[in-house]
Amino acid sequence: MVNSAIEISGLRVTRGGRLVLPGLDLQVPTGQVVGLLGPSGGGKSTVMRAIVGVQQIDDGRIEVLGRPAGHPALRRSVGYVTQSPSVYGDLTVGENVAHFARLLGVAAPGAAAREAIERVDLTSHAQARADALSGGQRSRASLAAALVGAPELLVLDEPTVGLDPVLRRDLWDLFRRLAGDGVTLLVSSHVMDEASRCDRLVLLREGEVLADETPAELLRRTGAPDAESAFLALVDGAAA
Repeated sequence: MVNSAIEISGLRVTRGGRLVLPGLDLQVPTGQVVGLLGPSGGGKSTVMRAIVGVQQIDDGRIEVLGRPAGHPALRRSVGYVTQSPSVYGDLTVGENVAHFARLLGVAAPGAAAREAIERVDLTSHAQARADALSGGQRSRASLAAALVGAPELLVLDEPTVGLDPVLRRDLWDLFRRLAGDGVTLLVSSHVMDEASRCDRLVLLREGEVLADETPAELLRRTGAPDAESAFLALVDGAAA
């Protein structure tokens, strides 16, 4: 197993004529929950798209689990959940997850789908059509689809946005269990109170890394009482 699940150096990305990432360097350790935090428009989604190989880049190097980002061999090893739920509305939850299992070549796709659905606590809605689910339920169905291939790395783009506190707590409990099983998770959020749930924090603003350290190290270095205050202190310091 490689020591770093993700290694990025000199990543430069332009989107719509705007320089989003001016030369990002980042390492994500294996088997940890790493929070990619920062305001909307700061480049979080662009970083994640580059990691999974669906973002055109101008320059730089990205290695994922020891291979170039987007390599065909990473198809089952990397699970990706976008901000918008990626399930088919006219299929049931079970049909959706089993479909993704078959696409990934998973043996016994029905059984794998049932296990993934159970992990996200959606078994009671397995026979419900996706277009009849609530927003939070659709998000969990998308997560089940990402889990069905038993990935080594999960890239989750704001998976808790818009969810109520109970669902957010339950998802973070699941993320911790997955990390305990050896899965690496890169989780983006603009909700700073989720920072304390991560093993490591990467604070991103305008495509640049302001901090890359544990929550305790961040608070100790800035003298702030919480992650939001620490982030603001770093922003003010960078602007000074």
